[in-house]
Amino acid sequence: MLLNLILDKHLVEPVLLQAILSSMLLSMLAAPFIIQNADRIVLRLSSTEWLRQSLQMTRIATQSIKQSGHVIICGYGRAGQNLARMLEHEGLSYVALDLDPDLVSAAAGESVVYGDAGRREVLVAAGIHRAATGAITFANTPSALRVLHSIHELEPTLLTIVRIVDDADLERLIASGATEVILEIVEGSLMLALHTLVLMGVPMRRVEEMRDERYSMLRGYFHGADEDDERREQVRLQIVPVDENADAVGRTLDGPGLVGDGVEVTAIRRHGIRGVEPDPDTKLRASDIVVLRGLPEALQQAEEQLSCNCRAGAVA
Repeated sequence: MLLNLILDKHLVEPVLLQAILSSMLLSMLAAPFIIQNADRIVLRLSSTEWLRQSLQMTRIATQSIKQSGHVIICGYGRAGQNLARMLEHEGLSYVALDLDPDLVSAAAGESVVYGDAGRREVLVAAGIHRAATGAITFANTPSALRVLHSIHELEPTLLTIVRIVDDADLERLIASGATEVILEIVEGSLMLALHTLVLMGVPMRRVEEMRDERYSMLRGYFHGADEDDERREQVRLQIVPVDENADAVGRTLDGPGLVGDGVEVTAIRRHGIRGVEPDPDTKLRASDIVVLRGLPEALQQAEEQLSCNCRAGAVA
């Protein structure tokens, strides 16, 4: 429309008008290339550490912005990729973080971005405050501990699963806030035992009991071969923070009506330290984080009891 007006009113010389039209055409042809390679062009013109980090956070946030209730996979090696495939198969969303640029490039088109999961700003960009679970797949313990520390500084109630090769650092990881630690050596041994014993005619429940003893936090999922499948599948974990004004503060775990029947307190995290299978005489304190296991309805009632500030309501 503007060009038509220029032509009608003879506002520009024909030679200059041709130059304008040529420039417009060239800009239209170049625009897709510029948009696609904007990051590289900007970094080449002004390559600063702050700019690099800003672009990195933007990429991660763009990947996670529409996701909620997702899994943050820390490390996209073989274990992380297997987990991602299973999540996709079940229709569950995830954001994977990895520091291998070749791996991230090879996974183009998937929910994988370049980023250090041990940095808090990276976890925030990955949507940690909206995530349902964190999965740490690093083989070495120091990296896993660093990520655990960052996760629980930002979101102390987030369920976090850690994968390690053997059990040498199991207690350190649990004490640092891991909801569960998966041991590759033990898992491989258990699978070997399962198949061998089944082939030898030994009841599968014997192997399940061995598994229960090794993974106390997962007993809800494997315990009770005489229960029906629907009931067993409903058993789950839930984390409940204890508010400073809650009636539960100062009460012992075995106090009447505190968690109710059908719910087990599997752990308490206090001041960043997680105690597994706490003593029934343990008194709850403000800011404790209680890990419960049970069926959904019973868990909901237990959460209400632990969060209730009934005395204040009665006084009012």
